[in-house]
Amino acid sequence: EEQLVESGGGLVQAGGSLRLTCEASGFAFSDNIIGWFRQAPGKEREGVSSINHFDGSTTYADSVKGRFTISGDTAKNTVFLQMNNLKPEDTAIYYCAGTYSPLTLSARFSSMAYSYWGQGTQVTVSS
Repeated sequence: EEQLVESGGGLVQAGGSLRLTCEASGFAFSDNIIGWFRQAPGKEREGVSSINHFDGSTTYADSVKGRFTISGDTAKNTVFLQMNNLKPEDTAIYYCAGTYSPLTLSARFSSMAYSYWGQGTQVTVSS
């Protein structure tokens, strides 16, 4: 059974940094696309970033380009999301998700494309 566990969230001031971690068990990252999503109160879940460990390709939402970096450690079955220069609008619950399906770059931003999810970690950015 595939399981994902996120950690690393917290409270940070605007301009600060956090690194989120997504640890997987029950499957190998190398066979998957792993995505990070976020959901703020009253808003829909949105795709933030993704990584395809097979070809190394990554995607980023326009709102986080240049500030967030996704990376993976296949030996540890872990994916990281380094978030720098955080803004109050980044406040949300952040989820990681995985899928075995081959996805186009645009499809990776769709929550419908992912099969299994972590429980989420809260990120709060104060102004």
